[in-house]
Amino acid sequence: MKFKVLTLFPEMFPGPLSFSVIGKALDKRLFELDLINYRDFSKNKTKRVDDTPFGGGPGMIIKPDILQDCLSFAQNKKLKTKVLSFSASGKKINHKFIKDLTSYNELILVCGRYEGIDQRFIDYNKIEEISVGDFIISGGELAAFILIDACVRLIPEVLGNNNSLSSESFQDDLLEYSQYTKPLRWKNMEVPEVLLSGDHRKILDWRLKNSLEKTKKRRPDLLKLYLDKKREK
Repeated sequence: MKFKVLTLFPEMFPGPLSFSVIGKALDKRLFELDLINYRDFSKNKTKRVDDTPFGGGPGMIIKPDILQDCLSFAQNKKLKTKVLSFSASGKKINHKFIKDLTSYNELILVCGRYEGIDQRFIDYNKIEEISVGDFIISGGELAAFILIDACVRLIPEVLGNNNSLSSESFQDDLLEYSQYTKPLRWKNMEVPEVLLSGDHRKILDWRLKNSLEKTKKRRPDLLKLYLDKKREK
């Protein structure tokens, strides 16, 4: 996959994407990261890209003409591409959404700043607005890190063991079961005995039960989705 990030702060990248398995994947070119600076498309001497909002109010809005020039430069119509913009008012993304994104060759990520970007740019280009959660962050770059990391982990060869993906949280609409390692006894707490039994069938049963209990307690909305799908089958 190729990720093109449209941003005012390209120096923020690769940032956390340069560490651990994602960093190794970047070094191996299992995915590509292109950074495109809005200021490169500003025609004034100060390289200004924003202006005050019509109707008044605090903050500044990134101008649509500059955004359009930036997007036109970034787009490659020969590839299967999707353009996304990060916004607190956008659709909240989930694991299924991320999996669907991996079918694209290229993602163009529009990172807003200040009070946001001109809505006409979004509407004219029919760009899907997305959110990483019901909270406010300083800019789309932080959300871009999250989305890129989540997508890259699903690329074959990145994790090294594809079985790791099959048991993670949100796979099959359940939270992942609890995990344990050495020491066997810690703070007067012991590892569940069934995990030491060597009986793979019992271990699988315990993990499913634990996953169901955890999902019921923490994310009843996911459990309902899981049970509804089971009934349909």
